[in-house]
Amino acid sequence: MLNVPGHRKLRKIVVLNPKGGSGKTTLAINLAGYLAAGKRRVALMDCDPQGSATRWLARRPENFPGIHGIVAYATSTGATRSWQLRVPQDIRYLVIDTPAAIPAQQLVDFTRGAHAILVPVLPSNIDVHAVSRLVADLLLTAKVSRRMGRLGVIANRVRENTLAYKKLMSFLDCLAIPVVGILRDSQNYVHSADEGLSIHEMRPSRVTKDLARWQPLVGWLEQKLETSLTARDLHHPILQPVAGSIVPFHHIRTDN
Repeated sequence: MLNVPGHRKLRKIVVLNPKGGSGKTTLAINLAGYLAAGKRRVALMDCDPQGSATRWLARRPENFPGIHGIVAYATSTGATRSWQLRVPQDIRYLVIDTPAAIPAQQLVDFTRGAHAILVPVLPSNIDVHAVSRLVADLLLTAKVSRRMGRLGVIANRVRENTLAYKKLMSFLDCLAIPVVGILRDSQNYVHSADEGLSIHEMRPSRVTKDLARWQPLVGWLEQKLETSLTARDLHHPILQPVAGSIVPFHHIRTDN
């Protein structure tokens, strides 16, 4: 269960993908870096047991805008879970790097109260299948509303003019979920991460093509962050018991 003690001015961005290696953490740290580069108070919550986002924060240079880190995957023996996950009052944006293979019944723990839900997908048959199932679970189990427009898909690490890219875009078109970004397969993401930075904080001449690909994504994101949450965004469906087992109802307090 994810219980994030927040506040009304907090804007939550969730990055989801059930399959490892999709670039989920890379997307999360670059979103956090984008917000920090704009001098906005941002926190990065690392829910992935691999801890990649936490290690990125540890490498971050002191002369760059600070990003508050929340290590959600660790179990603390000296503090309550609520204290461990707390978001400081001065933080206005929260980026959540989720773990892989989240059970469908627990997706709502992450998506409830989110201003934006982003799903990166790679151009491969395995990734397409995994994301197809995830989108179905988000719509049918977590009850994420298409009408509210909070859910966006990102074609990640693509090389245009390849058959794999064309197949991916054809699949995404069938989902009826907006493709809000098409990001290049670029080593700049690796180099910036090694330095504890996002591509938004690199020398512009070095990442010109990558920054251009982020423009549609950040345009969509900024619009969602400014769109107030509705009762539907905050809705938590009561999960029904599965035959032969008991599925707990997770009550989550989110003060957005």
